[in-house]
Amino acid sequence: MTRHFLKVTDLSPEEIRRVLDRARELKCEPIGRAFAGRTVALIFHKPSTRTRVSFSVGVHQQGGMPLYLGQGETQLGTSESIEDTARVLSRYVDAVVIRTFAQADVEAFAEAATVPVINGLTDERHPCQALTDIFTFEESFPASRGRTITYLGDGNNVAASLGAAAALTGIHLNLALPEGYDLPDAMMEELRGLSQAYGTMLEVFRDPVAAVRDSSALYTDVWISMGQSETAEKLRALEPFRVDEELLASSAPDAVVMHCLPAHRGSEITDAVLDGANSVVFDQAENRLHVQKALLEFLLAEEGK
Repeated sequence: MTRHFLKVTDLSPEEIRRVLDRARELKCEPIGRAFAGRTVALIFHKPSTRTRVSFSVGVHQQGGMPLYLGQGETQLGTSESIEDTARVLSRYVDAVVIRTFAQADVEAFAEAATVPVINGLTDERHPCQALTDIFTFEESFPASRGRTITYLGDGNNVAASLGAAAALTGIHLNLALPEGYDLPDAMMEELRGLSQAYGTMLEVFRDPVAAVRDSSALYTDVWISMGQSETAEKLRALEPFRVDEELLASSAPDAVVMHCLPAHRGSEITDAVLDGANSVVFDQAENRLHVQKALLEFLLAEEGK
C-alpha cells in the first residue's frame, strides 16, 4: 500500500509515535543500510537549506541516493502535467520529496504517484517541520502531554502544521497572532476539530504576554514568509510579538525557545534569545535529519505491505 505524507494527519497518533521513537534510535545510530539501493527524488521549486540538506544527507547515511531536481530541471507543471511527471518518476525512484507552492499540486502529484510522496513544504502546510518540532519539544519535556506551546507571529504554514501535530500528540497550543493575521477560517476549523477530538486546548490570543504565561515553549517564525512581500503595516502589527528576553521571562521558568529557521535576527526574535540558554533552535534544525529518516523508513516499509 502506498502511503504519502502530505499533511500531519496522514499519520495517526500511534504512527507519529512510532516515527518519533524510531527517530530517537536513529539519532544515536545515524549510519545504516535502510535505503540501500533506493533512490529518493527531491523536487524543489522553492529555496531550501534544512529540508534539502537534511533529506539528502539522511538518504545518503542510510545507503540510498538522493536525486535533487531543482526549479526548471524537469517539465513538471510546464510542458508536462503534474500527473504525468508523477507517473514517470514513480518508475525510476522509490520515493519523492516535493517542495512547491500550492498544496493542491502536491496532492495531485501524490494521487498519480505509485511511490511514497512527502510534502517538503507548501504555502499551506509544513508537516515535516511539525514532526520535528514535537520531537524537539519532547527532548526538553519527556512528559510533554498536557504542556503548552505558544506560537507567536503570523498565521502561516508552520503554525498550521504545528497545530495539527500538537493535537495528535496531546500538547496544548496557544496562537498569539495580531488581528488580521490569523490562519484561514477553514484551517482554524480543522485545528479546532482535531483539538476537540484529541482532548487538547487551542486558544487564540492578541496579547503575547498573556499567551506565553505558563507556556513550556515560545515558538516563532519569520514574519514575512517565503514569496511574500514585506509591508510596513504588517511589520508594525507584528512588532509586539517579537520573542525577546522580556517576553521569555513572562513564560514558565523552564520554557524553551523554538524557531524553524531561517531567522531574521532582531525582527521576530532577538539575538539574546536565539543564542541564549533556553534556545533549542539549532537542536530543531539537527532533528530534521533524524525525524525525516524515520519518516522515510516508515513510508517505505508501509509500501511493502
